[in-house]
Amino acid sequence: MTELRGDGAIAQEYRWALPSVLLGDGRAGGRVRRSTRDWIVDILMFLFACGLTFLSLMDLQAQRQPEALLFVEQVAGALACAGVWLRRRWPVGFAVVTSLLSSYLDLVGGASVVALFTVAVHRPFKISGPITLLGLVTLAPYVALRPQTDEDRAWALALGLAFVLTVFAWGIVVRARRQLVWSLRQRADSAAEEAKRLERERIAREMHDVLAHRISMLSLHAGALEFRPDAPPGEIAKAAGAIRTNAHLALQDLREVIGVLRHSSSDGGGGEAGEGAVPDRPQPTLADLPALIEECRHAGLDVRLDLRADGAPEGLGRNLYRIVQEALTNARKHAPGAPVAVTVEGAPGEGLSVRVRNPLMARQGAVRHGARLPGAGAGLIGLTERAELAGGRLEHGPTPEGEFAVRAWLPWPAETKREGDG
Repeated sequence: MTELRGDGAIAQEYRWALPSVLLGDGRAGGRVRRSTRDWIVDILMFLFACGLTFLSLMDLQAQRQPEALLFVEQVAGALACAGVWLRRRWPVGFAVVTSLLSSYLDLVGGASVVALFTVAVHRPFKISGPITLLGLVTLAPYVALRPQTDEDRAWALALGLAFVLTVFAWGIVVRARRQLVWSLRQRADSAAEEAKRLERERIAREMHDVLAHRISMLSLHAGALEFRPDAPPGEIAKAAGAIRTNAHLALQDLREVIGVLRHSSSDGGGGEAGEGAVPDRPQPTLADLPALIEECRHAGLDVRLDLRADGAPEGLGRNLYRIVQEALTNARKHAPGAPVAVTVEGAPGEGLSVRVRNPLMARQGAVRHGARLPGAGAGLIGLTERAELAGGRLEHGPTPEGEFAVRAWLPWPAETKREGDG
């Protein structure tokens, strides 16, 4: 089977073996150019038609046909063989003309066979079927008008029927295989485009989840400096240090994502990562969740953690970590100063669930760091997509208790080994 690349491009070493219709030629009304394979097939078809014509000519000469009829046969046979080179441009017309001429003329038979095969390959059954029927009908005058015995007529009719039907069936098989290759190529193109789209969404989601948290922390600490320009030098130095630390971590996170992209690109090319590629840092897991909560507390967020799960697989723990991280970022943006409660529970076979909730409005006087941070809602959309891709679900919105809650559930297979198990 011909190799089809993910981007829809066909490997160069196989292009010569494909017809032009499978190489994309002739699209948008452009001129169809013969491929290398087309030239080879056309030459073979021309030689095949000439060979049948030559054999028929020898048979006619042995039958001592009249000179005038022999001359007409030779002219018609030569023109029909030359017309084989036009079979791709006018397949139906060429097939009709040669079929009608072959109803009496012997030397047109070779070109008529090639024309029938061409129509069967390049045209649907609603066209190739009637052409084949015409070829079968023309066998009647050919057998009836020839001076021969009844037995010879029967053999000629049977042989003609078998030959026409065999050529037609062969053309149908070639057409079906060509359509199969074309459909596989279309599927490969669609799958490649879908994979690119999903990869772009994954990268955008990862960039948002990783950087939004750090940037929001930077904004909060910078807001504290702006809100209290007369703060003691110790507090200013502490806030500046926090800004520097989070900026450094944001750069590290960005380098990590770029490193993943480089690594993926190098894997796709089949080689090793290029010189200077950024090594991947350990991805966060469920065990890193307390550190995230403590970091948010140092930034001034009133957050409580109720963790009743342990040993989740790395992929599952990373997804839950990102969900909590983005939920806390949204809480800082939209309800600054409000208390946040994070509840995580789960077990193998039951799934892992998380609930992050905070009051819809911050407590009066609790806002410390100035204006609210802007948000476009892309984070919650990304969290929903992340949960669904992991086989889980995520819901968010206000509750009857006057809180905003983010609730997520992720599957945790019962047979999954715990982290640290041997």
